[in-house]
Amino acid sequence: MVSITAAPESVAIDPSATAFVVVDMQNAFATKGGMLDLAGQDISYAPTVIEVHKKLLAAGRQAGVKVIYLAMTYDKELINAGGPESPNYHREFGTVLMRNEPEMSGTVLVDGTWDWQIVDDLAPHPGDLLVKKFRYSGFVGTNLDNYLRSEGIRNLLFTGIATNVCVESTARDAFFREYWPIMIEDAMTHVGPEFCQQATLWNFEHLFGWVSNSAAVIHALSDETKIRAAG
Repeated sequence: MVSITAAPESVAIDPSATAFVVVDMQNAFATKGGMLDLAGQDISYAPTVIEVHKKLLAAGRQAGVKVIYLAMTYDKELINAGGPESPNYHREFGTVLMRNEPEMSGTVLVDGTWDWQIVDDLAPHPGDLLVKKFRYSGFVGTNLDNYLRSEGIRNLLFTGIATNVCVESTARDAFFREYWPIMIEDAMTHVGPEFCQQATLWNFEHLFGWVSNSAAVIHALSDETKIRAAG
């Protein structure tokens, strides 16, 4: 067990029962010319968040923490995006953008396209899991819950984009399913005003889990790595 400094209090985790849940670190959300940028949202924090991920995931892999990537994914026919009867059709940035810009239909968040791909600097390693989701929460319509339970994973370290949308949606669902969600605040960024980020972090510090930062997590996992090396 290692102890991660967090708010409202430190939390002890077993690295072998822990996974990073890397939410939507795709070109769509983190790269110039991707969906979020084309939708007029500020992605200026994304390069910093990518650099944090590099160090964080390297420390995690060395300590034996599993890495799970979530990727917002629509099929080529956009069947799983939903039709006019679905709220997703009316509210999700990608579906709205493709509807308003017909020439972009089939290019935004569609499986296999550049927009859909995980950013190059964070490409999954062999042994990592990639979960394709088609709603904000990574638990909806996916095998994520089954995988976590089959692997004995109880602690989830959340990172990614956007803090107040897909990260929060997935982390809330994790709490409801009796997992221990820990948000890593400098490894995620939001959409909308700054208070959106702060509101999500407040919710998790006070109601749904814990909030930590990359330095604290890396420090804790480095202790585990030393123990593994000595053993």
